[in-house]
Amino acid sequence: MAKTGYGKRSAGDEDPHAEADFAHLSPRDRDIAVFIDHLEDGHAMGYKAIAAAHPRYGQQATRVSMKSLTGIGHLRHIREHLQIEDNSMRWVTRTYWSRTPRTPEWWADFVRERKGRDVTAHYMSGLARVEEAPEEAGEAPEPEAPQTAEPAEPAEPAEPQPSAAYETLAAVRTADPRMPLSHGDCRSLEALATEWLDRGATPHDITKALTDGLPSAVNNPGGLARNRLENKMPPKKAKVRQTAGRRARVSRVILACVTCDADERTEKIIDGLCGECREELEQDLAQEQAEGPPPGYIPDTFFARPFGGPGYPV
Repeated sequence: MAKTGYGKRSAGDEDPHAEADFAHLSPRDRDIAVFIDHLEDGHAMGYKAIAAAHPRYGQQATRVSMKSLTGIGHLRHIREHLQIEDNSMRWVTRTYWSRTPRTPEWWADFVRERKGRDVTAHYMSGLARVEEAPEEAGEAPEPEAPQTAEPAEPAEPAEPQPSAAYETLAAVRTADPRMPLSHGDCRSLEALATEWLDRGATPHDITKALTDGLPSAVNNPGGLARNRLENKMPPKKAKVRQTAGRRARVSRVILACVTCDADERTEKIIDGLCGECREELEQDLAQEQAEGPPPGYIPDTFFARPFGGPGYPV
């Protein structure tokens, strides 16, 4: 998976899966497109990361194919500038993927629609979604008038139920007859046993601490129990610091090149690629057509790992 703020995201509104999803692509581009399409959202989308995970193609082949997929309309690298509720700002980069090839005009509309969106739950880890207050559904119904009832006879006060700590201490005598804690012992030790439970111990932990390694005869069960509860007290739980939820909204959106990471602040991005990477793509494709290997052959350098000698068939 990608680091926080990076990774694959579906552009949405795609056609359902079909056997002919990528029939318009070359065999290599189709293979890599199917691989990317099945990656989970959030997966790293750099060509090196894809090549490291792909079972067949290495970095060179993956880089060329990702540029091709971008030009055809499946990929876009987009940077979104976030305005956080605490007035801090940051850039977040996403690689948007569409199983359905999109036109440059569709992607341009997609980029424009990103601006102004509340992305609290989707982009920043640690930023909790803040739900909008529900709309008023009209005036609340008036409360019903209380019904008069015959005065009930005063009930006798119920006896308080023993606490979990008390019941744990009282049950120790069942676990080991050498520790018959009296009612007074249980009341006296109840606060210590409660502290054990508050610190994450279970009743079994308390019973085990009071019965393990007992001598053959115990003359003062209450005193021994106090000594063990005090000396074997578990440590306090570490307090988890809670971070208050903060909202994040997209204040600016720009396109970036899929392979070299240049963006519209310094380069002109056309169909998801800067000028230099577009020229490289045209040269790569022309070279593959003019000097390409015979059918069934893939150079060893195009594989993620060597499969054999030159001319290994696929």
